[in-house]
Amino acid sequence: MALLVPSLVLLTFLLFACVTGVLGSPAAMMLGQDATPEAIERIDQQYGFDRPIVMQYVGWLQRAVHGDFGRSYATRQPVAAMLTTAIPVTLELSAWSILLAVSAALILNSIVWARGILGPVTALLAIVGITVPNFILGTGLIYLLSVRLHWLPTTGWVPWSEGARTHLVHLIMPVLTLSAFYFGSYSMVYRAQYRATYRQAYIRVAQAKGLSDTRVSFRHALPNSVLPVITYLGISLGQLMGGAVVTENVFSIPGIGGLFVNAIGSYDFPVMLVIGMIILAAVTVMNIAVDIAYTIVNPQLRT
Repeated sequence: MALLVPSLVLLTFLLFACVTGVLGSPAAMMLGQDATPEAIERIDQQYGFDRPIVMQYVGWLQRAVHGDFGRSYATRQPVAAMLTTAIPVTLELSAWSILLAVSAALILNSIVWARGILGPVTALLAIVGITVPNFILGTGLIYLLSVRLHWLPTTGWVPWSEGARTHLVHLIMPVLTLSAFYFGSYSMVYRAQYRATYRQAYIRVAQAKGLSDTRVSFRHALPNSVLPVITYLGISLGQLMGGAVVTENVFSIPGIGGLFVNAIGSYDFPVMLVIGMIILAAVTVMNIAVDIAYTIVNPQLRT
């Protein structure tokens, strides 16, 4: 936990240096292709782009700590204001997707009374979720559930102010699309550990006591098989952001993903930098949270 702030500072500096090195002069991006060398030099001096990279980063970090992330080169809007509307959208989409993926993976692989039917179906869904790219799955769901069957709306975002039912209905296809890969991954990780756990002696003891298969599965096998899923949950957060970028663009969702794609297309340095920083911070914090959760679930790891 003590290394959180230094780690974030180091990672964001590396990101700052990489983005600056790849994209070149921010002044040239701000002024466009027709900018004259004199105009670029004037902007460089005005905004401090001609200073050493370390000094540029320190200045940016000082402003960022106070919530000033600069203005978008493309829209001229404050980046902080753009993020204020985009972050809650992505957080909600990600939260619903992770909740669905984890719950479905644990429950479907723990049900014993219908294992003969659910086992192959769950395995097939896991393979499809892992192998089919998000944009293909999302496009397929739009064609099937919206264009052909007219069950669900095509676009994937309506504010809560339009009504809870309308809001949630619009999220069904995006959540299914984003959660598919993680359901497959969590399912395979959990299934392997679950099978190993089910062969342990204490499971046979519980069965010998006359406990039902369902109670043995959910009371004893599931809690002792969930640790690898918790570990993978932290690792997969970075992948989740990548999946959110694709999913949000497929369903026209105004979250961080759409903002990031637009920023890349327009070489919008401030927006790209802040979103990259958010992803790095989220991954770092999530890994720490997973470590804490791991020690709670497995008391043997406590020191």
